[in-house]
Amino acid sequence: QVHLVESGGGSVQTGGSLRLSCAASGRTFSSYIMGWFRQAPGKEREFVARIPWSGGAPYYADSVKGRFLISRDNAKNTVYLQMNSLKPEDTAVYYCATRHSTMTSYNYWGQGTQVTVSS
Repeated sequence: QVHLVESGGGSVQTGGSLRLSCAASGRTFSSYIMGWFRQAPGKEREFVARIPWSGGAPYYADSVKGRFLISRDNAKNTVYLQMNSLKPEDTAVYYCATRHSTMTSYNYWGQGTQVTVSS
């Protein structure tokens, strides 16, 4: 059973930084892709960034490109999302998710962690 646990959310002011972590367990993830998503109140969930577990380039949504950095520590089965230059519009619940590289939909999700950016 795949288990994803996010941590690192909190409240910061505009321009601040936070680093989210997602600890994964339950299987070998070498053929999987890890993604970060977010959902703001009253809005649909949106893609933020993704990275393959076994190597390859990360990919970012335009809204976070140049401000957020996704990285992984394979030894710890943990993926990180470093968020810099935060804006109020980044306020959302952030979720990590994973899928096999051959699939198009993410089928394992964490419980989410709240990020609040105040102006």
